[in-house]
Amino acid sequence: MRIVFFVAALLAFGCSQETAVESQTTDTGQADAVEAAAQTAAEPVIEVNPNKNAYFGDTHVHTILSFDAYIMGTRRTPDDAYEFAKGGAIEHASGFKMQMKKPLDFLAVSDHAFYLGMMRELADEEGPYGDHRLSEVVAGATSAQGSTAAFQAVLGHLRDRDPNAPDDLDDRDVRRSAWQEVIESAERHNDPGNFTAFIGYEFTSSGPGAQNLHRNVIFRNDKVPAIPFSRLDSINPEDLWAWMDTNRDQGIESLAIPHNPNGSDGWMFERTYFQSDKPIDAAYAELRMRNEPLVENSQVKGTSDTHPLLSPNDEWADFELMELRIASTLPSRPEGSYVRNALLNGMLIEEETGTNPYKFGVIAASDTHNAAGSFEEDNYWSKTGLMDINPVNRGSVPLPDSDPASPEYASGASNFWGASGLAGVWAESNTRDALYDSFRRKETFATSGPHIRVRFFGGRGLDASLEGTDDVIATAYANGVPMGGEINGPGDEAPSFYLWASKDPDTEKLQRLQIIKGWIEDGDRKEAVFDVACSDGGQVDPATNRCPDNGASVDIATCATTPDVGASELSATWTDPGFDPGQRAFYYVRVLENPKCRWSTWDAIRAGTPPNPNMHATIQDRAWSSPIWFNPS
Repeated sequence: MRIVFFVAALLAFGCSQETAVESQTTDTGQADAVEAAAQTAAEPVIEVNPNKNAYFGDTHVHTILSFDAYIMGTRRTPDDAYEFAKGGAIEHASGFKMQMKKPLDFLAVSDHAFYLGMMRELADEEGPYGDHRLSEVVAGATSAQGSTAAFQAVLGHLRDRDPNAPDDLDDRDVRRSAWQEVIESAERHNDPGNFTAFIGYEFTSSGPGAQNLHRNVIFRNDKVPAIPFSRLDSINPEDLWAWMDTNRDQGIESLAIPHNPNGSDGWMFERTYFQSDKPIDAAYAELRMRNEPLVENSQVKGTSDTHPLLSPNDEWADFELMELRIASTLPSRPEGSYVRNALLNGMLIEEETGTNPYKFGVIAASDTHNAAGSFEEDNYWSKTGLMDINPVNRGSVPLPDSDPASPEYASGASNFWGASGLAGVWAESNTRDALYDSFRRKETFATSGPHIRVRFFGGRGLDASLEGTDDVIATAYANGVPMGGEINGPGDEAPSFYLWASKDPDTEKLQRLQIIKGWIEDGDRKEAVFDVACSDGGQVDPATNRCPDNGASVDIATCATTPDVGASELSATWTDPGFDPGQRAFYYVRVLENPKCRWSTWDAIRAGTPPNPNMHATIQDRAWSSPIWFNPS
């Protein structure tokens, strides 16, 4: 039975209660016993693994109901998005079929809450908005040029409208009706034990200078509000969290996942309240952590793990960077826009306030606007429907009349986009409750596209406890904490860590397994990268903490990779050689594949042209675990 909770106003709610239905027994009870047995037999048996399974999914998918996806030509519905996630083929706006090599385990459609379903209404000439001044331009969004014109018109309307006057596109009845479509689609496709369909949406906040502050709101189950909170209610994320708290008091449980923050210009992880000089305090940190336990660190719009300016001693920091603000040519400031940097700042704030606002786990997602994420380098359809499906438009192939001796390429944000990313979750079963509980405890990991599995445990004496055990994972759970957990002082004994990764069977083998450490020393932020497991029999050099090069390479002319190099699995136990029991620290795992051709090189090969020299020709896909924190006494 689904209960939909109605939101009467911004923070005023009316709620329903489930009515308990008691069985009426007969004198003999035989009829009820037969009926109960029949119901039990019909219920699916869901496999429960106490050591947990790895599940892969996407929590950031846009369909026909999002204002921008509709303008970009996408006409695929939430039902289509779920069919795609389950392994089906669906049609792109330009007509070809989109399909993955293997299905996902879970999905959340997360259409933009503001103007939800409204573009479809505008394009309907026979509908109540058929004579609106934007109707014709929105209906004309059936080509790249038409999409560009419609996008500019709608953004212009949003930018130029009087913020103190009603927005004539803010039709709450349309928003409520479209939201019901999202709910009903998720209910149709949710199949406990086999496939999980979460109910969700995107809260589309921003700063005054195109700073991206979006959040995806994911509900635990089918108890949801009757209308989602949007930027038309408030652009302040703190108001979203307050709304979520009020929902929670009414039995509606949800969490918010900040959008890949690289385009936030430092606003996603500030040191002050939203648009204020008031420093972050314990009240802010508790409010944020109660509602945002995770963050998205990779997606089609680049990766936000770290940046070379923030991590100059990390050779792998220059990975799939997208350094522009969203829908803008303005640069995005790295400080405050990357996850590792935020984890460090969070520990500094904790020393000042006693509470950490940035103690989050990580996932990745697609942010596709095609209703279908593009996760494979050799099977790439980018993000924005009709606007970037042509390789010429996304800059991987020269402009048509370009001089072959000195080719020219289109420039734009899509040059920097990539085939990413996936959320990984360790959970007891593939159900809403189990997956959501894993989100909450941060037992999650992120990948840049492949189905790489990563495990990470930490604890005092964990290294010794694993020796000779038949069931390493059960022992690690019994004697340590998994990713997302915390190790607390006092005690001088350094924690030890167990880490493991396995490759995606459809992509390259693994090259190396690393631990990233961040710590606070005398009030300063510090970080280090340690290789801890090498492929092909390599040994970590204790002087550099690096594996030797395993010789993996790529033939750019054919995309052939070096055969028989790399590992299907890597594992290690590791103890921090620089442990200080008085220092706050975090640790997380990064695992790197062997290199392969990037999507842009595949585009060039298929077009018979050299790769764009301004783009990376190859890519080392990777995965990241959520951190484990050490808290001194």
